[in-house]
Amino acid sequence: MINKTEWGFADGYKTYLITLKNKNGMSVSLTNYGAAIVDLCVPDKNGGFTDVMLGYDDIAGYIKGSSSQGAVIGRYANRIGGAKFTLNGKEYNLFKNNGDNCLHGGSVGYHRRVWNVYGVSGGDNPSAAFSYVSPDGEENFPSELKIIIRYTLTAKNALKIEYSAVPDGDTILNLTNHSYFYLGGCGSGDILNTRLAIFAEKYTPVDSELIPTGEMAPVVNTVFNFTEPKLIGADINSIDIGGYDHNFILGEPGVMRKAAAAYNAATGIEMTVYTDMPAVQLYTGINLDEPGMGKFAGFCLETQFSPNTPNMPHFPQCAIKKGEEFRSVTKYAFAAVV
Repeated sequence: MINKTEWGFADGYKTYLITLKNKNGMSVSLTNYGAAIVDLCVPDKNGGFTDVMLGYDDIAGYIKGSSSQGAVIGRYANRIGGAKFTLNGKEYNLFKNNGDNCLHGGSVGYHRRVWNVYGVSGGDNPSAAFSYVSPDGEENFPSELKIIIRYTLTAKNALKIEYSAVPDGDTILNLTNHSYFYLGGCGSGDILNTRLAIFAEKYTPVDSELIPTGEMAPVVNTVFNFTEPKLIGADINSIDIGGYDHNFILGEPGVMRKAAAAYNAATGIEMTVYTDMPAVQLYTGINLDEPGMGKFAGFCLETQFSPNTPNMPHFPQCAIKKGEEFRSVTKYAFAAVV
């Protein structure tokens, strides 16, 4: 089932709310503002449905909001150290919106753009796609970039996100989705009692501005060890920045793998994350400060290239050539465990 309604205006452009529902009753609502996920209602152990995602009630919330709720992030998700990088021997200087660094695309990232509704389709696996043309020089990133993001709600209760982008010249690219999950549902409190596993043997230590030092360090014997499931809050008080905002190394890009799994005992909801991206950022909402959304209200698992990759040549690289198509898939699969 698909329902599409007008949802107001942003920057003079019409916005929409599109709801997809599969045969099991699981549903997802999407908006073309930021190509964002608005809500995600999944089966729980009590036979009902729980919305497991933070979001706003109307388009005004997304326009005013400061935390990129559910949105697509780009052109470069996460941080670029010193807000600059070099490509083909030319240095590009970016907008500094995170101390001395560029975060989530700069002054106006993709999460602040009104995307086109590229198409919707029904059937057993309903989907909606959004497109955006990022012009050459936008936020000082080189080359025009044509992007399509497709969300599919599968018959097996998974939300699949497919990313596709083609530049008209060489550029760098790091796309992700910035959804905040809370598997206990609305009013269930913080996410510290969510059990989490991240299937990564290494992480990237960072400096005081959260820029990777360049090391890929083992997680063993550190608070970043989620190779065995543990509560998010188990070691959180030992982290000097007050919570997790850290990148975990999964492997080489282009290989689909299980990246993480999370579980809430109260609802019985288990979420498993699969991706072909080389890293995933765990963010526990340490800076969330919006109406109804405070610190630890939700957690993000942002599949991505590692932060500051353009300045770290030994990391899996994010540069793409003229006319080359970038493709990536991330899937969030849900099950109710009684």
